[in-house]
Formats: sequence, C-alpha cells, structure tokens
Amino acid sequence: MKKLNNNNKTIRFFATSAIAMMSLASCADDFTNRPSESAITSDNYYQNDEQVRTATDAMYFKTWFQFNNKFFYAISEVGSGNMYTNSSDVNAMRTFNITSADPEMNAGWQSLWANIAQANYLINNLKNSAGSSVSESVINNALGEAHFMRATAYFYLVRLWGNVPIIVNTLDIVNKPQVNTNPTSDVYELIRRDYTKAIELLDAKIRGNASATNAKVSKGSAKAMLAKVYLYNRNYAKARELSQEVINSGEFRLLGGTSAYSSVGKSFGDLFLYPNNNNEESIFALQWKGDANYGSANNCNTQFGIANGTISTSNASYGGVFAPSQDILSLYSTNDVRRNETIMFPGNVYPNMKYKDGLEFKTGLVVPSADLIGGQGAGAAIKKYCIGIVNSSLTGPVDSWAMMDNNTYIMRYAELLLIHAESILAGGSSTSDATALASYNAVRNRAGLSSVSSFTFDDLFKERRKELAFEGDYWFDLGRIDRNKAISIMSAQNRGNMNNAEYFTPTESSFTLPYPANDVAKNPKLLEQPVPYQF
Repeated sequence: MKKLNNNNKTIRFFATSAIAMMSLASCADDFTNRPSESAITSDNYYQNDEQVRTATDAMYFKTWFQFNNKFFYAISEVGSGNMYTNSSDVNAMRTFNITSADPEMNAGWQSLWANIAQANYLINNLKNSAGSSVSESVINNALGEAHFMRATAYFYLVRLWGNVPIIVNTLDIVNKPQVNTNPTSDVYELIRRDYTKAIELLDAKIRGNASATNAKVSKGSAKAMLAKVYLYNRNYAKARELSQEVINSGEFRLLGGTSAYSSVGKSFGDLFLYPNNNNEESIFALQWKGDANYGSANNCNTQFGIANGTISTSNASYGGVFAPSQDILSLYSTNDVRRNETIMFPGNVYPNMKYKDGLEFKTGLVVPSADLIGGQGAGAAIKKYCIGIVNSSLTGPVDSWAMMDNNTYIMRYAELLLIHAESILAGGSSTSDATALASYNAVRNRAGLSSVSSFTFDDLFKERRKELAFEGDYWFDLGRIDRNKAISIMSAQNRGNMNNAEYFTPTESSFTLPYPANDVAKNPKLLEQPVPYQF
C-alpha cells in the first residue's frame, strides 16, 4: 500500500473480500497507514508500541459506518416493530418485504465483511510486521481486539443471514473468490473461538468515570459478548459463568442507580450524552470521530428527533427519518425514567437540549403537539441518541454532514446484568433466585421501578425491550424465541403511524435476510447448500 500524502499520512486502504469489496475511506490518522494485505514485505512496519496501539483504531468506527448509518436501525428496530419509518430507502422491513436488491442491506453486508477483512489482516500479519522494539503485550492486545471485532461482525452476520462463508485469511480467496457458505453451527464455533482468544489476549481493566481510556475493548468486554453468544445458543451454564465473572471483576458499573452495581451521581439519560462517552457502563461502543471525511461520525442525531419545518433538533436541513412505532408508545409506565429518555412525547421538557425554532437557536426544548412533531407522522420522536443542535459542552463537535461524535453502544453493563438473570432462569418459566433478582432488580431500580420478588421469562423479555429500545437488540431477541410466539408478537404490532394503523405478519423466511444480489452474481455458491468448515 502506498501513502497518498506523506505530510498528513493520508492513505486509502482497500479491504478485498470475495464476499464484499469495500473501499474504506481515507483517514488522516496513522492507524490506516499500513501495508497492503497483498504486498506484505519483510520490513518492520510497526516500529513502536503506539503505532501498534493505533493499528486497531479504524475498527471502532470507519468499518462500521455503513452498518450503523441506516441499515442497523432499518433492520433491527424497524423490523422488530420498535421504530416506524415510511422513508423508501429504509422501510422494507416494516412490511417484511426486503429484497436482495435493497441498497441499505447491501451496505450493511459490505460493512460487516470489511470489519472481517480488517481483522484478518491484523490477525495474520501483525506479528510479522512489528519491529523488535514493540512489546509482546501490546501486540497481544491488538490481536485480541482483532479477534473480538471479527467475532462481533460474524455474530451479526450469522443472526441476520444464517449460513455465511467463514473467511479467516482474506488472501486465501483472492484468486478463488467463489466460496461456499458454512453452517450456522460452524459460524458460531468460530465466534466462540475468536471471543475465547480475545479473552486470552486482551488486557484486563477497571473502568472509572467516562474517559477515552475506556474506548477500547478489554478482557471483560470479550467475556460479556461471549456470555451473550452462549445465551443465544441456550448454553445457560456458560452464559451464567461468564456473566458472573464479569460482575465479580468490578470492571463495569451501571451509570446511576443505587444498587451495588451502580455508579451514583448519574442517571439513565446521561448514558447518551456526548460528555459521557466511554463511561463505566460501556462494554463495547463504536467510537465516532468526525475528521472532515464522510463516514467517520454518528448520524443518529439527524436520523432521529424532531424536524417539522420550524422546530428542529438536527444540525442538518432534514431529520426524523426514524420515529417510534405506535406499538412502543405504550411500552413504558409513566414512572419509568426510561420512558422520556427513550421517546420524546408531546409536552416533554428537555432543559439542556439546544434546538432551532425557525431561524432562532434556543435551549430548553418543549416537545410540540403530536401533529407538529413532524418526521414520520408518528406523534412522537426518538430521544435516545438525539442530543440536539451542536453545543460543545453537551454534544461535542459536528461535521459537514451534521454527524456527531457521540458513541453507539453495542453492549452495556445493564444488558450483561439481564443476561446474567436470564442465564439463571435457564429456560424456566420463572425464578425467585436471589442472585438473579439482584441483577434484574438493579436494572429496574435504576429506571425508578420497585424491586420484584420473582420474574418470568416474559417479564425479562419485556425488560430487555424497555432497557435496550433503539439500540439494535429487539429484532435479535425476537429471532431467538419460539418462532410462533415471535410471529404472534409481531403480527399484533401496529406498524403504521398515528393516522393509519397497519398490521403485517412475518413468515419463517422473514427472520433471515436475502443475500445481496450483486454478491450472488459474483459468488453463486452463496445459494448452494452450506459446507462444513474444517477448523
């Protein structure tokens, strides 16, 4: 790979995959300034510890952009019935009518494979391209990050598409780009091995207050994600063991609340403010960094929120592409603090949010009446990840596309506690186990709700939806329960707006996405029966 600009070390890195060929955007940071996978030399490329530490930076934002920009919400939130949209580029899953030609689905698919290609490069080449002065512990931690990212990308791929090809070295398929898919069981085995390797290699840490030092994943992050994988595979014993290890480590804490698991002085709503990026509850979050290049920052503040032609919470000239579904508006009790920190209902007041009223900038948003919220005619707007017009003390910077630097959570400690509680329930109908209740009630108490003395699976399932709404989990939760039950839940959802109720019934095929047509054309083997992978 050649440097395009020796002064600012800007380069263009092409991640080549037979599954998806994606050109990663140029970046002005050293972490993308590395040799080509197809032209590795014997020269020591990484000369010191800092160069190796920054080698993984791009995998926390650049490679995830097309996944997070629209696709993640169009599938996981619109598809699950949490969000409503009638925007033609992102509404296919509202009616369970997505096709192989869907552009946003293709963008998400490519993004995940770009993550895998980037991780593969480091896993296969980092040790050989590091100079003798680079410490082994720094190399190991970077390799742990790469295994973590590859596992995470595959965890999304297998839950969205089912059988997919296992590619552990991108160079292996450059000359033979037509490859078979592998069974979901084998993909899950790769995920388990990668997270296990990440646990072995990553540094352990204890996270204090919000800090850039918490930006990258740790041994505890890998244990938490592997616990989630085991939960999906119904290996409750391993999910319980790993989630308990994470709890016992003391690495993470709830932001706010009064339980033994809490860090006092904050609240649930503080989780989504820019100054609290990388707080003590964050297990793994995407790290957006606006750098004057498209695809480096977070677009949620524009995609969510209010934009009615007069009042706007967006820095862009438009907004409100996604809105709350009618189904989710009644999910929360009025005494649940998550209600108004997740959804902007008419009359809600957000004293610190800056917004635009006509040509005038004001602070202290009062949400207008249902018919004036705009966006999608939903009668409400999304609060979570909506932080308002740029205000340096609360929102951080904004780039030329009105995108911002507030993190996107992939996993929080609250979810880990709910995984712990569910693993103790272990497929049963209910539990009053004290250890399970401690984790379950900690999440409820932080939300201002009273403790319970027992809970059922349906209680826990609803608690997950309330806690994690608009964070991309409900679709996958619906996909892992009894299929008839999931279809019943989704069929009963009002998936229209406040003026027109609409109901749609998914089928078995609705729970996996079609392979993108352009990649099927390049690799027809995607449509053949999967072939067992030889580990």
